[in-house]
Amino acid sequence: MTRFDRTLGATQTGIPGLVLWDLPVHGDNRGWFKENWQRAKMTSAGMPDFGPVQNNISFNDAAGTTRGIHAEPWDKFVSVATGKIFGAWVDLREGATFGAVFTAQLDPSQAIFVPRGVGNAYQTLEPNTAYVYLVNDHWSPDATYTFLNLADEASAIAWPIPLDDAEISAKDAAHPSLANVTPVLRRKVLVIGSGGQLGRALQQEFAGEAYVEFATRDDIDLTSAEFTTARPWRHYDAIINAAAYTAVDGAESTRGRADAWAANAAGVASLARIATAAGITLVQVSSDYVFDGTSDRPYREDDAFSPLGAYGQSKAAGDLAAATTPRHYIVRTSWVIGEGKNFVRTMASLAERGVDPRVVEDQTGRLTFAGDIARGIRHLLETAAPFGTYNLTGGGEPTTWAGVAREVFRLTGHDPARVHGVSTAEYFAAAKEPVAPRPANSVLDLSKITAAGYSPATAVDSLSRYVAQL
Repeated sequence: MTRFDRTLGATQTGIPGLVLWDLPVHGDNRGWFKENWQRAKMTSAGMPDFGPVQNNISFNDAAGTTRGIHAEPWDKFVSVATGKIFGAWVDLREGATFGAVFTAQLDPSQAIFVPRGVGNAYQTLEPNTAYVYLVNDHWSPDATYTFLNLADEASAIAWPIPLDDAEISAKDAAHPSLANVTPVLRRKVLVIGSGGQLGRALQQEFAGEAYVEFATRDDIDLTSAEFTTARPWRHYDAIINAAAYTAVDGAESTRGRADAWAANAAGVASLARIATAAGITLVQVSSDYVFDGTSDRPYREDDAFSPLGAYGQSKAAGDLAAATTPRHYIVRTSWVIGEGKNFVRTMASLAERGVDPRVVEDQTGRLTFAGDIARGIRHLLETAAPFGTYNLTGGGEPTTWAGVAREVFRLTGHDPARVHGVSTAEYFAAAKEPVAPRPANSVLDLSKITAAGYSPATAVDSLSRYVAQL
């Protein structure tokens, strides 16, 4: 009997991602009506915005019809149009919950969200039962399934109608036991731009993780027309875009401007289209240069863009493109220090060689070490933080570039007074090539990333550890 007293709501099960949903059903003397899938209401209530592309119906004549256990390479939203089922779900994904079982009876007033890799089976309890499911990928004869035997002793599913009395296909009856099932591997994470400063930090962060792939520019070039077909994108859960054109001053030249827009804007737009079509989470790394630096407070994630130069303009365009992807994290950072040549190494070298540098003292911000960005990105992905933009820099009190230089001199045992602070205009007064305008205030508000459970290391502490390793 269909229940008419439920309100829309979710019940978590013991299997991660498998969620039982109550659906309001409205009935009268004519029959009943329900919104089987209502994107706005359900995503607001916590349903993943999983992007269904195909709707299937399995009609079953008799009670006792039993189908499964199949783990499919897509997410499913399962409900009943008529009749009633006993459903059984077994986690067949690699991990601590492999083999976990959840069962429930479903009538038209309930539904269940089944994530990829969770085995799905049902047994009809009434004649003329219509079993309905939405999936977020099109069926393909080449799709890879993982199967489990309906009578598996380890799962010990208590079928209401004994399997000896049920209607089962020969194929389903021949599926393997749990001990012989190869777990479904998690979908992959692809890091693009793994040869750069952040890319190398991401390699260190995810070292030994078989599900993470790394691609250099030689492997995937965002400016190439061929990169959209460079991978079987449906196999990926997330793309971390660590590739970018970062020559801030070079972007002011005719050739540099075109290269910056090709990589930072057009390339990201192509990635966004791929991610949207394949249901992939896109992680895009942004910059303080999307702002003009005139604010008298730290910049928040929702502040309006106001880039000063070509580089900042191309990064802002890339952010707008990335934000069109339903599943996205835009990680905005500043003053990045990673492996290879960088400001801190340069200052340490000058200190050792007896050079007294002139360093800009009218730009304010916080250093951000590439390892902190990599850890923050991993945190957002693994905690399934709400999608959106997050500022991520080093923590603590802001300083100037001259202030950083003085601290490097102090940490390396040299007199900080050897660093002479100058204005940006003075520093670049003799420049022969075009110079990009710099934001005077690069300080980013860290409240949102902290509320998401990630507290960036204090910039001065990270600098001390970094210098000690030089």
